[in-house]
Amino acid sequence: MQVTKATTIDEYIATFPEDVQQKLEQMRTTIKQAAPEAQEAIKYAMPAFIYKGNLVYFAAFTHHIGFYATPTGNGAFTEELSAYKMGKGSIQFPLDQPLPLQLISRMVKYRVEENLQKSKKK
Repeated sequence: MQVTKATTIDEYIATFPEDVQQKLEQMRTTIKQAAPEAQEAIKYAMPAFIYKGNLVYFAAFTHHIGFYATPTGNGAFTEELSAYKMGKGSIQFPLDQPLPLQLISRMVKYRVEENLQKSKKK
């Protein structure tokens, strides 16, 4: 789908069809609300949020939006994520279903707290 390398999340989102753009914007807004101090970036050619280290990533694919709350975000929500296809560090939210925004928000807040704790130990 994506041809050019985006340097901002706005550029990344603009490369997709309108229906996918809406989902990507929902994802972005949910993450921003859950982690208002996080900075936006593009890492590994994907939208990323940084707060005291890498927080979460997301990306659009042909049939799903991938969400990456690595390294530990998935494990903390295994039961709630059981309805979705998952990889080692990824979750696939199908494009033909509503995004689980409340779950995504809780996962982002979990990762914020995790990064805060990690930064205090340094």
